[in-house]
Amino acid sequence: MTREIDRSPARLSSALAVTAAALSAGTSALASTLALAGGAAGLLAVTLGVVRGSRRAVTLGAAALLVGALVGGLLSGAPLLLLPGVIATVLAWDLGEQAINVGEQLGREAETTQLEATHAAGSTVVAVGAGGLGYGIFLVSSGGQPVTALVFLLLAAVVLTSALRN
Repeated sequence: MTREIDRSPARLSSALAVTAAALSAGTSALASTLALAGGAAGLLAVTLGVVRGSRRAVTLGAAALLVGALVGGLLSGAPLLLLPGVIATVLAWDLGEQAINVGEQLGREAETTQLEATHAAGSTVVAVGAGGLGYGIFLVSSGGQPVTALVFLLLAAVVLTSALRN
């Protein structure tokens, strides 16, 4: 008799996605209460998405986290709060998608810890590297430019990443 395979999202990537979403919501909370609202909604949606295996919920949650981070960056004028929020948002989305993919393809009970940890580490290195490069470009070229320039630079990076992923 064969056993039914549990196709729920993978545990490690799910936990890492929720952790990244919480980090993004936390940086939004430091900026303003309006940004916190977006961050909290995003955290809730990402959490529900990885629990239920819903790509739509993960994507909508990441969009809400991004809006919260961008609003927080615009209202606070502190790019040092904006950058970790956007990086954590991208990681929450990527790791949430990874959790769902691994669960669907290999099943929840398969030993995927090394696979998930390698993906998470690689995604983190790329996200932090891109964020650092963007911030470096902002510092070198800012010459009195407002934080809005950094917001649009980060938004462009997120759109480009999304376009390349599809």
